[in-house]
Amino acid sequence: MKTSYAFKSILLASFVILGTYLFIHYELKFFLIDQNKLIEFINSFHPYDDFVFIVFQIVQVLIVGAIPGEISEFIGGYIYGPVLGTIYSAIGLCIGSWLAFGLARVYGLPFVRRIVRPSIMEKYDYLMEHQGRHISFLLFMVPGFPKAALCYIVGLSRMTIWTFIAVSTPGRLFGIVLVSICGSSLKNHQGMIFFILLTIMSIMLLLAYLFRDRLIKLAGKRKSMDIERKE
Repeated sequence: MKTSYAFKSILLASFVILGTYLFIHYELKFFLIDQNKLIEFINSFHPYDDFVFIVFQIVQVLIVGAIPGEISEFIGGYIYGPVLGTIYSAIGLCIGSWLAFGLARVYGLPFVRRIVRPSIMEKYDYLMEHQGRHISFLLFMVPGFPKAALCYIVGLSRMTIWTFIAVSTPGRLFGIVLVSICGSSLKNHQGMIFFILLTIMSIMLLLAYLFRDRLIKLAGKRKSMDIERKE
């Protein structure tokens, strides 16, 4: 058990160190100012640009808040189209999510506190105390929500890795598809499709923001009722 724990710790730490090095070495934060530079950066690695894009997606999950996921998803759709953009983003974001979950599970609360802002942790402390499967799934679906932070937070809960995969993967996929199509429609000058999808995502984000507290409270009440029934 100790050997397995050490191996997982070294492996996960290596991903974080590598991601941080790449982020600093290539000054990726400056690409947020000019998305054209980010597109040029990814294309410069042709014919391995798709692999670089996947690694970029993994890194942006592990480094919470450094790069909004929707920006990279949008660029994926812009460069590769709606289908490949969705596939590449889904691979990178899902791997990054699983690694973030694993890091939180291995290193615990002190580690997560250094990465996730206290304000975000306070909002979703229910997910740390319980499994919160339904709430997690809904939050992963909404474009614009801090999903990278949620991966670390849920990693502190009693949720198993397989449950997390079952919740986060399909939850993320919905938003990835929408944002990837947005990126593709902008490149192909499909203004109507772009604004329709942008409106849908804005409404989803607004509703999720307005009702997030009610959803979490409702989930807490259901959890309490389940415990009482078992007793």
